[in-house]
Amino acid sequence: MNQMTNSHILAHEFDYFQPSTVGEAIALLTEHGRGARLLAGGTDLIVQMKMERLAPECLIDIHKIPDLDEVEPQSDGLRIGARTRIWDIANDPEVRAGYTALAEACASFSTTQIQSMGTVGGNLCNGSPASDSAPPLIAFDTDALLESSSGQRKLPLEEFFLAPGQTALGEGEMLVGLAIPRPGPGTGSAFLKVSRVHADIAKANAAAVLVRADDRIADCRLVFGSVAPRPVRARRAETLLKGKAFHADLIADAAEAAAEEVAPIDDVRSTAWYRRQVVRAMAHDALGLAWERAAQHGTADSGQHRKQPGDRRSHPRPDPGSSLRVSATGHHPIELVVNGVRRPLTVAPNDLLLNVLRERLELTGTKYGCGIGECSTCTVELNGELVLSCLVLAISANGGEVVTVEGLQGPNGELDVLQEAFITHAASQCGYCTPGMLMTAKRLLQDNANPTEDQVRDYLKGNVCRCTGYASIVRAVMSCAQTGAATEAEVA
Repeated sequence: MNQMTNSHILAHEFDYFQPSTVGEAIALLTEHGRGARLLAGGTDLIVQMKMERLAPECLIDIHKIPDLDEVEPQSDGLRIGARTRIWDIANDPEVRAGYTALAEACASFSTTQIQSMGTVGGNLCNGSPASDSAPPLIAFDTDALLESSSGQRKLPLEEFFLAPGQTALGEGEMLVGLAIPRPGPGTGSAFLKVSRVHADIAKANAAAVLVRADDRIADCRLVFGSVAPRPVRARRAETLLKGKAFHADLIADAAEAAAEEVAPIDDVRSTAWYRRQVVRAMAHDALGLAWERAAQHGTADSGQHRKQPGDRRSHPRPDPGSSLRVSATGHHPIELVVNGVRRPLTVAPNDLLLNVLRERLELTGTKYGCGIGECSTCTVELNGELVLSCLVLAISANGGEVVTVEGLQGPNGELDVLQEAFITHAASQCGYCTPGMLMTAKRLLQDNANPTEDQVRDYLKGNVCRCTGYASIVRAVMSCAQTGAATEAEVA
């Protein structure tokens, strides 16, 4: 079989390991030390490698290790596996009901595709002070569950962050999960975020968790991100609030105290002055919203527009199978089911799914756009989930089911009703972004058969089109939603 020529969209070469257990992953981390990186969603790591900011000697792909990707209610709270996808946290009924701020934070992440690929462990282990998941998790008094060859230890998540890009993870240690205590009666929470555009990193974000006892604030935690070298608790503001009767002047004083406690900087996203103003406003609003929700015992919905609580996507769980090791210069046979057809291939560790689809399988409907996950032009479905094929290693997709835009057409070549709607409503101009738009919109209509216009715009927020104002695209999607026609091929 001819080997595919790598187009070097990802030029760096690396050894690839796919362990089947946590113990094996830890052994690999210990063996390779600082030359190793764990790969889960890859939405940051692969981008950093493409931009030549990181050049690891090996990647340890943990996506087939079982029991790392679940939200598990327990008697004393909630356990979330480190590989749990942001999407699943945002839409989990237990999270939405009892940990509303966390659901809101995950719903605020970047784009639909990034939410579908990104993991909570990856978001935390980046050590970014702008992490969206960190403030609510810290506010809920979460423990990080860290595992090494010496065993497992618990660390308060507040102590996990050391400095930008630095965490408390030791050599040969990995984050395996999060333990979140069960909120007591009268607990309410809220998350707020300010960013340059809807799908951007935060200029500043905030999470408030408080416990309401009649007209008094029995307890509270107020945490901010992107306003200091690491996520920061506003302890002075918390002290001002605890035990006091809730009233407007008290909240204003606490918001002022919070603005004085943070240590923002000027950078490309914002100024320190603006961040302080935003902290003041977010503290005021988040506390007010959390107080209102506490009256409902913290059961306020996070306002998600996707599947109803309890109706999670039925994506197949990966088969752990046997471990895999491929050298940087080696190749490995894989098999994909692409648009219903089994396709055997041989790939190198740094071959991307996008390369394979376009160059080997000649499915050129999937387009190469930005290459770093910001335009969503390369969107395809992998095992029933939207992914950015420019950020997926082909070897990692082994055994998966892929649907590209070519797979939307019927058996006799007839266009899908959504494709017809794009033609009817002039939703396609130059057409370059259209395949990604179609794949994302199709998934939306399978998740939500009758979305509102705002929900359509939110779902498509990561699909960039440089020709239009998006109005015709939204009209095309809405026309299918109104007729229900685009959902005929939904899950059996």
